[in-house]
Amino acid sequence: MTAEPDGPEDRLRRFATIWSRAVFPVTSTSLTRPEFEVQLLPLARRLSDALRARTFEAEAGHTVGAALVAAHCTDPEALSRALDCVDAYLVLYCGEGGHQETLRNRSARLQHAMAAGYARALRERTLTEQQAISQAALTARSAVAEALHDSEARFRAVFEGAAIGIGIADLDGNMLQANGALLRMFGGSEQTMRGRRVTEWTHAEDAPQVWRLYEELVRGEREHYHVEKAFYRPDGTALWTNLTVSLLRDADGEPQYQLALMEDTTERRLLNLRLRYEATHDALTGLPNRTLFFERLEKALAAGDGQRFGLCYLDLDGFKTINDSLGHAAGDRLLVEVADRLQSCATASGEMVARLGGDEFVALTTGPDTEREVEELAGRIMNALVTPIGIDGRELTVRGSIGVVEGPAGVRGAADVLRSADITMYRAKSAGGNRFELADPEADARAITRHGLTTALPAALDRGEFFIEYQPLVHLGDGSVRGAEALVRWLHPQHGVLSPDRFIPLAEHTGLIVPLGRWVLEQSVRQARTWQQRHPGGGPLRVNVNLSPCQLTHPGLVQDTVDILEREGLDAEALCLEVTESALIGADDDLLKPLRRLAEMGVDIALDDFGTGYSNLANLRRLPVSILKLDRSFTQGMQQFPADPVDLKIVEGIVSLAHSLDLAVTVEGVETGAQAEQLRILGCDTAQGWYYARPGPPDRLHDLALVDATG
Repeated sequence: MTAEPDGPEDRLRRFATIWSRAVFPVTSTSLTRPEFEVQLLPLARRLSDALRARTFEAEAGHTVGAALVAAHCTDPEALSRALDCVDAYLVLYCGEGGHQETLRNRSARLQHAMAAGYARALRERTLTEQQAISQAALTARSAVAEALHDSEARFRAVFEGAAIGIGIADLDGNMLQANGALLRMFGGSEQTMRGRRVTEWTHAEDAPQVWRLYEELVRGEREHYHVEKAFYRPDGTALWTNLTVSLLRDADGEPQYQLALMEDTTERRLLNLRLRYEATHDALTGLPNRTLFFERLEKALAAGDGQRFGLCYLDLDGFKTINDSLGHAAGDRLLVEVADRLQSCATASGEMVARLGGDEFVALTTGPDTEREVEELAGRIMNALVTPIGIDGRELTVRGSIGVVEGPAGVRGAADVLRSADITMYRAKSAGGNRFELADPEADARAITRHGLTTALPAALDRGEFFIEYQPLVHLGDGSVRGAEALVRWLHPQHGVLSPDRFIPLAEHTGLIVPLGRWVLEQSVRQARTWQQRHPGGGPLRVNVNLSPCQLTHPGLVQDTVDILEREGLDAEALCLEVTESALIGADDDLLKPLRRLAEMGVDIALDDFGTGYSNLANLRRLPVSILKLDRSFTQGMQQFPADPVDLKIVEGIVSLAHSLDLAVTVEGVETGAQAEQLRILGCDTAQGWYYARPGPPDRLHDLALVDATG
């Protein structure tokens, strides 16, 4: 039989067991190790819950750190062992099912919060102890005259037995006494310590207020002060401390001595620095990560006095292909090499390189002359990527697209700058990649507008913001209206009426073109039925509806069309579906099958924009089309008199070919009477354009048809 897999509670207990075994040997407690483990179990559960919480709460780490101090885990090595255990095992035992990189980042932040909570609790405990020691010292010194030997013994016991460093000096700064803990912290002897003056213990990182507070204390203007201060040890290394200095007064209340209490925080500070580094640097490449980059960028953007910034946003071209073909390990090695090369490009003052994630990197430069410097930086980055990178015996060519943003500080926010760089980078990528482009505010605005339109499209269809205009199709022989082309419009709440070229490509990209196209077909068929009911004397007014390439490949096209025609009661002969020539170039039988079925039902199929797709004219025989819609580019030369003879020959040839294949010819973009007459002479069947009417509401087509019938 196979063992049942461990549940979450079992894994949590295992984590608590490992934690207790690591920390128990350096913990001052009367508990047994199993009892200590029971004490750690709720702390482990608190960390586990915080690791998997929807939002990060630093308070969980603070609470656990403080609880360790309360559990007497105050040995300098206890915190380090606890954090190492959390780093190694928390995600392993408590992060099942989550995204590992996210969980590792969350674990690092929890460790940082634990260290902060531990430090705060230890400091509070130390201050309590310091107050007790100070009180004992004052009591002992004030009672010298009454019971010298007893009080000295009590003071000496407290002084020597304290775990923190204690030093006593006169008001001139001469060291008088130092306990063993203080001597061990400095690594010196009592003789050398007594020969020192307090004012000699300056350090390069002293805060400006440290010595001002000291002067106020020895003058009797304050009773104590608390600061974080560094000291130089005899070997030149730094000793970081939480320092509390108190003023001791005699029986008459006059200042007599100064008492210094020091807690060694060197290891904790180094640990915090390590956690800070891990939280702000990319684990794979060692470069600054998104967090640190945004800190630097926000600082650069907040600068004044004529400062400027320049930003290069790099995305590797085709990196996914390398990951998919060679594996993620090879991809990681490639990223490390790219990071090294980028780092070598940004060595000047005010320049930095960071990895935002995946194969996205940024380079930042600051100063008064970034207009020139940022383009030079982008050029250096492009040159650095020219040399192939060797991975597993293969020479990989690396290409990249860079978006460059430059400007004055204090004008834009970090998120706005990065968005502009991202938009510009994608503009470089869409232009072929392996290049850099400079940000263009107008292009940014268009991209932002496109994004806004894309996100608004689904709701717009639900809210009924689309409507249809109709442009008449006129017979060139007798001038009668034979139908109309349905042209969808979007009445946008902010941008007003938008033409199809503004939103149809977005709808195709998002897949919304299928429900939108179905809606247009349904509305157009219903309108055609209304025209027939209002115009019973003449022939049926046909409606032309455009189909996108996405609709052609949708499996429900034929059934949707049949259902709509039957529901609205319109004959198939009154519907024409227009398909662009480019959509049918190289079309196989599977793609043509739905069009053939529709054509067999009686629906006309028009080949739109004919002449722009460079298709083989002989290929027309296999396409299920009955109408050619000649692109307006072939007839522009006929707007003036005399007409361009070359255009005349081309149109004459196309019309002749179409008629020989039993295809009708419709011409778009007719704008003048001379143009219409020339097309009639050449044998074109129907036309549409501003010469006849612009696209408009459906009632106008009924009026035009009524004029034809009565006129």
